[in-house]
Amino acid sequence: MTPHPGSPLAQALDQGTVLLDGGLAHQLEAQGNDLGDELWSARLLAEAPGEVEAAHAAYVRAGARVLITASYQASFEGFGRRGRDAAQAAALFRRSVELARAAARGATGEQVWIAASVGPYGAVLADGSEYRGRYGLGVAELADFHRPRIEALAAAEPDVLALETVPDAVEAEALLRAAADCGLPVWLSCTVAGGRTRAGQPLAEAFGPAAGNPQVLAVGVNCCASEEVDAALEAAARACPGVPLVAYPNSGEGWDAARARWTGSPSFAARRVPGWVARGARLVGGCCRVGPRDIAAVGRMLRQDG
Repeated sequence: MTPHPGSPLAQALDQGTVLLDGGLAHQLEAQGNDLGDELWSARLLAEAPGEVEAAHAAYVRAGARVLITASYQASFEGFGRRGRDAAQAAALFRRSVELARAAARGATGEQVWIAASVGPYGAVLADGSEYRGRYGLGVAELADFHRPRIEALAAAEPDVLALETVPDAVEAEALLRAAADCGLPVWLSCTVAGGRTRAGQPLAEAFGPAAGNPQVLAVGVNCCASEEVDAALEAAARACPGVPLVAYPNSGEGWDAARARWTGSPSFAARRVPGWVARGARLVGGCCRVGPRDIAAVGRMLRQDG
């Protein structure tokens, strides 16, 4: 059975692999924006919305058919520290979807879907703990944190929720619980290292809560090195048989949270994409520091492979 069979995006995944965008923050920085802030790209929803729309549009021109919103690091708490009340914060969550929709209208002859980003609790802390997990919070506490964010995004009517960069099996379960009544399909995407979650759990524990859940459109990985993707997709396929897979790794560089900078050398390569597709990937793109040029290369590889 196709997960969330009423979803047009789910129907598209039945037909083949759909191209995701790349790192939104990467493109925003390339446009000259300073994202050195606890809200990261979400700050620009209030201060420079045109920059956000322009960044989305760059990925549309590169061929992306799914745009992920600038809400990854957004939270009512974070907006509140900037003097925004709950209604103003909810309006900014809505704006994240509206800006992506506006950019999507620039596509020529292609359907472009909007994925509302729901980043992990660690991202909102803005201290790099999305790459560690194990926050000391249980499933119920994390679900209570995520639920208002999910409700605000769902009210803007995106096509899907991207529960992404999830470092911990506990948070994977919490996010799915928080999203259960939102009325939208979701994908669950974990960040991994060494064949395990960032919190060190077997990947089966992280993907397990998605098994048999008809709300789940896809499962897989993002914001990890490309070299991690093949084994992670195989683990996702074992845990969730028949569910489409999603893969959008980062550039392969490492994030030094203490120094707030990237380290190492890029290893992202479009030539790896056919292997991901062969393993069941039906949503493919890039994450941090993967730009429009890289996404265009992935698109060319998908066309050759198809």
